[in-house]
Amino acid sequence: MDQQQLFPTPQTARTSDDYWTPKFIFDAIGLTFDLDVACPPEGPAHTPCRAYYTQADDGLNSPWNGLVWMNPPYSHTTKWAEKWLNHANGICLVPFAKSYWFQRLWNEAHALVLPPTPMKFVQGEIFMPVVLASMGPTATHALANSGLGKRR
Repeated sequence: MDQQQLFPTPQTARTSDDYWTPKFIFDAIGLTFDLDVACPPEGPAHTPCRAYYTQADDGLNSPWNGLVWMNPPYSHTTKWAEKWLNHANGICLVPFAKSYWFQRLWNEAHALVLPPTPMKFVQGEIFMPVVLASMGPTATHALANSGLGKRR
């Protein structure tokens, strides 16, 4: 899948994928990430990260390093979730889905937390439940102690 297929609308236009993570999630997690791999076009409004990729940078096909934060486009979550699982160091916020990638996430993630429902993103609520997942000791410890919900 090429860049045009993943993002048919230029990032200057808002789409149904444009739901930025609310600040309370980052406050509860209490980490600074090395990289936000799917950042808003304006950069991280309140995502504590040292570096970030926007749609223009193509975070899916760019190299990832260190502790990663990922809130990917929900209309094309599969490849993002697979890359996050293979990277195995960070926290992601993804839809709770009936799919192969979610089964893999359920089996391989070190921790899973269901945040408050309905989830209130910066742009408003979405209709589907979401899950926070962690991999790696730093991310898992932070998510487990976040108080954002019951941990699996």
